[in-house]
Parts: sequence; structure tokens; C-alpha cells
Amino acid sequence: MLKLEKKQVKIISIAIALVFIGSVVALALTQTGSGIASAASSVNVGVVNYQQVIRQHPDIQKAGEQLNAFEVETQKDFEAKSAGMSDQEKQDYYVQCMQRIQAKEQELREPIEKSIQDTIKKVADAKGLSVVIEKSAVLYGGTDITQDVIARLGKK
Repeated sequence: MLKLEKKQVKIISIAIALVFIGSVVALALTQTGSGIASAASSVNVGVVNYQQVIRQHPDIQKAGEQLNAFEVETQKDFEAKSAGMSDQEKQDYYVQCMQRIQAKEQELREPIEKSIQDTIKKVADAKGLSVVIEKSAVLYGGTDITQDVIARLGKK
């Protein structure tokens, strides 16, 4: 038999370990590569121009009119109540008025956004889409469902 020195045994052991690790890494790469490819091929991506859908929502004009009326009412209230106030009190009251306007805007916008989200989900499900992304975030590809969402919202 061959007599091996300690140094040679270490080198052979390291070589065997490297071959084993290389094999495990190669096996892992081949397994994950096929998983990524199959996952990418099974994902259908839709895109929607959310701003266009909001602009064409059937309730957006009514919400805008309500918000404008609320802003006018709040402005009149501010002018009436702030007449005898100091500058600091006027500023504080102005901030409160602006917060009320923002709260009203949110209150009016929430049901519109919810109906848009629900409609996007229904259209995506009907078309077999697994993901829907804002159109401005997509450079290329995807199924544009903007007009389908607008049409479905108009039927409500």
C-alpha cells in the first residue's frame, strides 16, 4: 500500500470535499432554475392605467362636486370665525380647516378606490391574470385591462 503523508491526506480530503460541494451546488442550481422557469411561464401579468380609471369612474364627478361644496362651506366658516382671532389662532384654525377638507376628500375617495380595486380583481380573475400592475411601472408586456375595468365600472 501507499504511504501518504499528512499533507497529502489533507489535500485529497479537501479535493473530495470540493467535488462534493460542487455537486450539491450544481444540483441545487438545476432544481431552482427549472422552478423559476416554470413559475415565470405560469404567471399572467395584467396592467392597468389607474389614473385613467379614476378619471373615468362614474362617481368621480359627483365626489368632486361634493368636495368643492365642502371647501366653499369651510372657507366661509373660516372667514366668519377667524375675523376676531389673532394671527396664531387664525393659523391654527386654518390648519384644522385643511385637515377637515383632507378628511372629507379621503371619505369621498375611499368608496371609489374600493370599487376600482374590486373591479380590477373581477376583470383579472375573468381573464386568468395572476398579477395586475400599474401600467406606468411596466416598460414592456402585460395584458392591458384598463378599458375592461372602465367598461365594467360604467355598468354598475
